[in-house]
Amino acid sequence: MLNEELKGRIEGLLSQSDVVLFMKGNPSFPQCGFSARAVAILRELGVDFNSVDVLEDPEIREGIKEFGQWPTIPQLYVRKELVGGSDIMMEMFESGELKGLFEKQ
Repeated sequence: MLNEELKGRIEGLLSQSDVVLFMKGNPSFPQCGFSARAVAILRELGVDFNSVDVLEDPEIREGIKEFGQWPTIPQLYVRKELVGGSDIMMEMFESGELKGLFEKQ
């Protein structure tokens, strides 16, 4: 259950950067293939982003799924809006839509 304290923590993380990736591991050492792919896409686009390692915080790991109504990790947020997971990121990257999203910043 997403309580107010946890919701506030997540909103605080989202406020720290325009682009936040909730992932397993960190950009230097992703802990799953989907997180690695998400990092690779953002790096390919040259996007500055903050990452949150959900493996270090089980409360955030479960809370972010409820917060964005999205069942899987990684999750990409741009300007506090959920974009999606690595599959959606890949589709948007291939279509050019993801690049366009960052160019609006």
